[in-house]
Amino acid sequence: MTDPLPTDRHDLRTRVSAELTAFLGRQAAVLGGISTDLGPVIEALREFLNGGKRMRPAFCYWGWRAAADHGPGSELGEDEAAAVRAAASLELLHASALIHDDYIDGSDTRRGAPAIHRRFAELHRDGGWEGEPERFGAAAAVLLGDLTLSWCDEMFTRCGLDAARIHAARPVFDLMRSEVMAGQYLDVLAQARGLSVSTPQEALERARTVLRYKSAMYTVERPLRLGAALATGVTDGPVAAALSRYGLPLGEAFQLRDDVLGVFGDPAATGKPAGDDLREGKQTVLVALAAQHATDAQAKALRGGLGDPRLDETGVEELREIITRTGALAEVEERISELTRSSLDALREAPITAEASAVLSELAVAATMRQG
Repeated sequence: MTDPLPTDRHDLRTRVSAELTAFLGRQAAVLGGISTDLGPVIEALREFLNGGKRMRPAFCYWGWRAAADHGPGSELGEDEAAAVRAAASLELLHASALIHDDYIDGSDTRRGAPAIHRRFAELHRDGGWEGEPERFGAAAAVLLGDLTLSWCDEMFTRCGLDAARIHAARPVFDLMRSEVMAGQYLDVLAQARGLSVSTPQEALERARTVLRYKSAMYTVERPLRLGAALATGVTDGPVAAALSRYGLPLGEAFQLRDDVLGVFGDPAATGKPAGDDLREGKQTVLVALAAQHATDAQAKALRGGLGDPRLDETGVEELREIITRTGALAEVEERISELTRSSLDALREAPITAEASAVLSELAVAATMRQG
């Protein structure tokens, strides 16, 4: 859950974490000046942001390095610390998405700890306050998610890079945030529609759209393009185009791996209960493929169990068996392999330094072969 990536050149994970710690320290002073009652907010966010693999900052930073090593007059120098700071801001965007997502899905845990809405519901209970603890927890999750989204913009804008480059990269940054929210809504919509109101092909296409915009693009391709734009002051060019050819298939492969882990992952590695995606009714590509290939009996069982919050271990295992027997799991695994090969093929042709190419190659393996 919190292990560093296999590749951590220039101690990037530690530096990203240090930037987040410093930023949260400044925000703690701001919130503390408003009211001491905001102490639990900053404490919760400190603990929440202490976890994670820092994937998005890694892709942003190495997108910056890949372009900075080739951009005219864009040597690393003093700008490197500012680039790390800009990359670190993506963890705040990620935190916002996770906090909101956990509340929307009714998840109990995140990274092995109580989800934010559960944490603040417990705070309400412990305090013996008036009203419903769950309602208070929900309100806190919405507000903390909004706060981290706002802070993401603040940290990015004040990262210390030249204002012209920040302005040039802003369209990528803004589009990325819009895509995440749009993808989140489409995910909620797909769960509301379920399998019963869609043909298998419609369900599959919707699942692919959600995959692309809710997670795939903002995990890999957009951070890469953002880093490159910060380095060069432009959003296009041969390096940016090459990074897209590498990042788009890799982002899809990353999310497909996440979908597999959501059903078959080890809770000790994922930090979430086994089969949580099934109880939450996630309309993933994995589930859509299973529905497409299922017999009538299998399809009935899949529709009956998917989205049932009371689904026990026996029920989870039954749905896993259907997903496996329909060939959906094997198909997704093959698709992950194909997409990863396509990504690495594009990387070999990219006009970037050997170091950037080596790191991005290692990141591709880390993103698609991970266990949590």
